[in-house]
Amino acid sequence: MGKIMLEVKDLKTKYVTRFHEDVYAVDGVSLTIEEGKSLGIAGESGCGKSTLALSLMGYYFAPLHYMSGDIIVDGTNISGMKPDDVRHKILGNEIAYIPQAAMNALNPTQKIIRFIEDVIHAHDPKASKKDIYDLAKQRFEVLGLPPEVLQKHAVELSGGMKQRTVIAISTILSPKVLIADEPSSALDVTSQKMVIKMMRELMEKGFIHSMIFITHELPLLYNVTDDIMVMYAGQIVERGTAREMVFDPIHPYSKGLMGSIIVPEAGTRDQKLTAIPGTPPNLKHPPAGCRFADRCKYATAECKGATVAMKDFDNGRSYRCRYSVDHLREVYADE
Repeated sequence: MGKIMLEVKDLKTKYVTRFHEDVYAVDGVSLTIEEGKSLGIAGESGCGKSTLALSLMGYYFAPLHYMSGDIIVDGTNISGMKPDDVRHKILGNEIAYIPQAAMNALNPTQKIIRFIEDVIHAHDPKASKKDIYDLAKQRFEVLGLPPEVLQKHAVELSGGMKQRTVIAISTILSPKVLIADEPSSALDVTSQKMVIKMMRELMEKGFIHSMIFITHELPLLYNVTDDIMVMYAGQIVERGTAREMVFDPIHPYSKGLMGSIIVPEAGTRDQKLTAIPGTPPNLKHPPAGCRFADRCKYATAECKGATVAMKDFDNGRSYRCRYSVDHLREVYADE
């Protein structure tokens, strides 16, 4: 096993509504990422993916609240740190974040170089404008972005160029962990390909040490990440290698997720599209048993009545279901 860049232990976070209701959006998530590795997180909208991303940075603002658990970045537990310490010591150089619709987050009145200056000055107030420009110019050229972009405003760039620029800005300090929340969404196919290629290059060149890539498109992660976790209703329901999760999903939800998406990979083109019935549970009042039970055609009364823990099998793969792997594979084979 390589050096652990990020270790999360039983993380629980919640939203508190204006009516003082608790919404348990992240409930007992544990994960590890090694240096040089990438982890994909997939699931339906509302399953907790983006909340998990925000929670992993240890920087909480209402209505999001930390409850319990540990977030250890390169040996440092940040879950108990003060917000100011997280902002000045962790964000940017330890953990960097690319939010959804990041290309719309750039202030149209500022030149791109100003954003980079703000990021670097937050950690090194004495850095000169010349040193910052030289670093930015070098980094942009390495990533295939012309240095002229630094003197442009966001409105002068295409959607794909803005997204690539945001990625370059977010990783300018070579973070230990990059969290990318649907960085290729809302882009055309060509721009998506360029963004994915760029993120691979960031890993290969050592500009980022590890990465979490979040999307609702599980097959996309096959071309981007080493491992994939599937999230449902605030919990992880399965984890495996990208190949295992795309070609041999075990949990009924993972299986349904793959079956509801057109996949161009060889060996999956003949599969029939299927829909997952129903809707996810209300996380104000999570079910006592398996959270997927009400939508699972294999569920029994026992599934709905008892808490289901993650189980390990087959060289590090894990899943959350009361049925054995052999039983589930037999059921799938008979369909």
